[in-house]
Amino acid sequence: MTVPYPRIHVVVNPASGKDQPILNTLNDVFVKHGVDWSISVTKKYGDATEQARAALDQGVDLVVGYGGDGTQHEIANAVLGTGRPMGILPGGTGNGFANEMGIPKQLRAAVELLCTSSRVSHVDVAQVGDSFFIQRMYAGIEPDQQTTRAQKDKYGVLAYGVTGVRRLRTMQDAHFRLTIDGHTIEVSGVKCYVVNSAMTGTGVAITQRASITDGLLDVFVLGRNPLSLMAAEQRLLNLESPTAGFHYWQGRTIHVEAEPPKTLWTDGEYMGHTPVTVQVLPGALAVVVTEGSPGA
Repeated sequence: MTVPYPRIHVVVNPASGKDQPILNTLNDVFVKHGVDWSISVTKKYGDATEQARAALDQGVDLVVGYGGDGTQHEIANAVLGTGRPMGILPGGTGNGFANEMGIPKQLRAAVELLCTSSRVSHVDVAQVGDSFFIQRMYAGIEPDQQTTRAQKDKYGVLAYGVTGVRRLRTMQDAHFRLTIDGHTIEVSGVKCYVVNSAMTGTGVAITQRASITDGLLDVFVLGRNPLSLMAAEQRLLNLESPTAGFHYWQGRTIHVEAEPPKTLWTDGEYMGHTPVTVQVLPGALAVVVTEGSPGA
């Protein structure tokens, strides 16, 4: 049987959350299938994108990221516009994007997928200036409020919930001015989300309404008041009610302003401060997946 991608390059993030013998597994599976494979190792943010682009320039058929959502974010930024897909090996604490795409949780099974599947999903991407994100952007969390590597190592995926509860006590309200496809909305809250992919590492989506293949971005503002918290809970549980739509919108082009200005993060990576404009690129990213995955 001919492998779909004879030359594969894997970008490895050694700081990701999994502790497993990745090189032995890669060698076992790739050699079995006759894949010509290579790896590179990241040391800091930006390395994964740079290394993936270098591998593509050398003519590899597939670039794969081993790491969490930040690593997949970087790989996506490298492959967009090249006409080639990306592969995913879930090696992070959360692996939300891998969950979204239906990638096997076990490393060996995920590597086997790269060697045997010719199925590709075309999913939406969000663009901010010259860069892209695959999951979500949020405004309202300061750098010292982010979930740290030490917290992830200690609590695993539960670290996000632990820090989330603590943040609500200290986050400051802001006045958000949202322009969604030309329609302006003004609302107060502590945090604003622009969502492309809603899936988290727990396997639960932060909103069941979002789709990575609908050509739309989902926008919502979270406040500390009971109605806002109830709406977020009902979206999480996929409950159809008027409350679930509280401070929730969809659109193709989103402009976010905040007073005072708020720190921005895309796929967990720092990207500056508001104001910001986000635009959806329908079906712009190709991802190697199994049968029945989103966009396949």
